[in-house]
Amino acid sequence: MKVLFVTGKLADRALRETLEAMRPDFAYEVATLRISVAALMTNPFILRSLKPGPCDLIMIPGLCQAEPGLLTEALGVRVEKGPRDLRDIPYHFGVERKREGYGQYTIQILAEINDAPLLSWEAILQKAKYYQTCGADIIDIGCTPGRTADNVGEIVARLKTEGFTVSVDTFNEEEIRQANKAGVDFLLSLNGQNIHLAPELSCIPVVIPDFGAGIESLERNIAALEQMGITRYLVDPILDPLNFGFTRFLHRLYEVRQRYPKAEMLIGVGNLTELIDADSTGINALMVGVMAELDIRYVLTTEVAHWTRGTVRELDRARRLMHYARSRGVLPKDIDDSLLTIKDRKVDWPTEEEVRALQRRITDPNFRIMIDGKSIYLFNKDRFIKDTDIQRMFHQIAGELGPNPVSHAFYLGRELMKAQIALRLGKKYIQEEDLDWGYLTHGLPGD
Repeated sequence: MKVLFVTGKLADRALRETLEAMRPDFAYEVATLRISVAALMTNPFILRSLKPGPCDLIMIPGLCQAEPGLLTEALGVRVEKGPRDLRDIPYHFGVERKREGYGQYTIQILAEINDAPLLSWEAILQKAKYYQTCGADIIDIGCTPGRTADNVGEIVARLKTEGFTVSVDTFNEEEIRQANKAGVDFLLSLNGQNIHLAPELSCIPVVIPDFGAGIESLERNIAALEQMGITRYLVDPILDPLNFGFTRFLHRLYEVRQRYPKAEMLIGVGNLTELIDADSTGINALMVGVMAELDIRYVLTTEVAHWTRGTVRELDRARRLMHYARSRGVLPKDIDDSLLTIKDRKVDWPTEEEVRALQRRITDPNFRIMIDGKSIYLFNKDRFIKDTDIQRMFHQIAGELGPNPVSHAFYLGRELMKAQIALRLGKKYIQEEDLDWGYLTHGLPGD
């Protein structure tokens, strides 16, 4: 199959780069017509300007005003509109499905429901289903330190009945026994304080260092489990927060992996994401990258702090990205944009000259909005406004909103606000198109 991609001068370079990076399994050619902005293409213009050679499909820009059916009839070749954003052309042709193995992962996510014994069953079940929808493999029942709960076993049993894999996070011996009797799958955690319970357990324990102690105590606790004949366990070196030992943790983590190359290990990333005034997306991606390098296959998280909302989904996306990159020996780059939530991968802004050239071709009173990375442009056939203050811009056209001023004002206000956000964050702005927020574009489950 051969595809002819039709574009304008402004999008020519971006289209060619997209197609080159896409490496399609079909032949293609790019036809750049004598027009700056492809969105202004019409049927007469295309028929007058395009002289296609032999091809099986002609793809015209998704934002153009042409009608594919009429062009197909006139040219004798099937004509389709492409996606409204040319960056989506690879997805249009299913290139993402051709990435053999993408989406696979080995890391298991434990999502903690904090203070679960204090919640109603309905609230627990709702949270468990939310975490599962986001990608969690194991629902962790977080207990309340210093407050023994008599319903831990009931919570575990009911979650198991609902089909969940369950862990319990407690050092309380009574709660541990309740959970174990109810069929819990994992216990967080054992150390010198409660390791004597290990022979009673039918679940998989997580072994940690003694409180306030280092790697030597972790080794003693592992050795104690081995002497008891317990060979199925996870090792957690305990992540310390930034400014309170995080770099020592990284050293300890590496040392544990070197000493126990075949041990299953767990990292709790909440001590990073919950204890820093920074978005969690990049932190989670970085920690999953560390886990991939050290072959660590269990991660514990929670979403208590509001700024960590979405952490489970971030870990789910990150584990797929890192698994794909690690298994192929490539950088985790130019593979999946879903963790680029605030900043776009690449933006090709028009120049002011190109925007002015577009304005000279407009013949109607409808306002267009564009940005060039420094300014916002608001223009129609009669007006051309360049500014960064959207209120000042709006006041200049307040008396020119036509027969439906309220609806037109609402529309322009919304679009100008989107343009200002895009300008501030360095994002791509296309009028009437949503901004790209990565995996957040379509919201979180329950939104």
